[in-house]
Amino acid sequence: MSDPAAPSFESRDPNSPEFWDERFDQHYTPWDQAGVPHAFRAFVTGRARCNVLIPGCGSAYEASLLAEAGWPVRAIDFSPSAVAAARVQLKDHAEVVEQADFFAYQPPFPVDWVYERAFFCALPPERWPDYAARMAALLRPGALLAGFFFLGTTPKGPPFGIERDALDAWLTPHFELVEDHEVTDSIAVFAGRERWLTWRRRA
Repeated sequence: MSDPAAPSFESRDPNSPEFWDERFDQHYTPWDQAGVPHAFRAFVTGRARCNVLIPGCGSAYEASLLAEAGWPVRAIDFSPSAVAAARVQLKDHAEVVEQADFFAYQPPFPVDWVYERAFFCALPPERWPDYAARMAALLRPGALLAGFFFLGTTPKGPPFGIERDALDAWLTPHFELVEDHEVTDSIAVFAGRERWLTWRRRA
């Protein structure tokens, strides 16, 4: 997220928790929508409660909405500073936030829906095969990987954009695309580049 007005940071490796700690500690979070996106509310409305995992949760506004509504949810981040911010946001439901590495995390329940929000695009491209493999291992047949995907290549990141055909190539061996919607309320860093995609785990 190149920005000439950004503070000076020591960590340049988004694979490191320290990279994200610095940005949360200096309140430089241009990916943070400071609220719950419309597409998320629309997806949840009228849907039966299910077990939800939110990796790379950041400030976890969506986890707060789900927890308040009685949904079983776990929000994880490997950045201690992100976890601290999320626990402030969740208040009485702070226990649903855990510091953890998604690629090694074992959820406390069978996951019915992994909510994707700026987690995939926070990962350098060399981690994309790991993402696809872990999602496939984590989600049983019929379970959903649904949320926002940042499309189109970027010269550098984060956010690391991906071409749509490349995303399809990683996910379609394991998942069937069942929804594809335009996003109309993206924040500046994602504007014009997001789609809400719902993928169902194949049998």
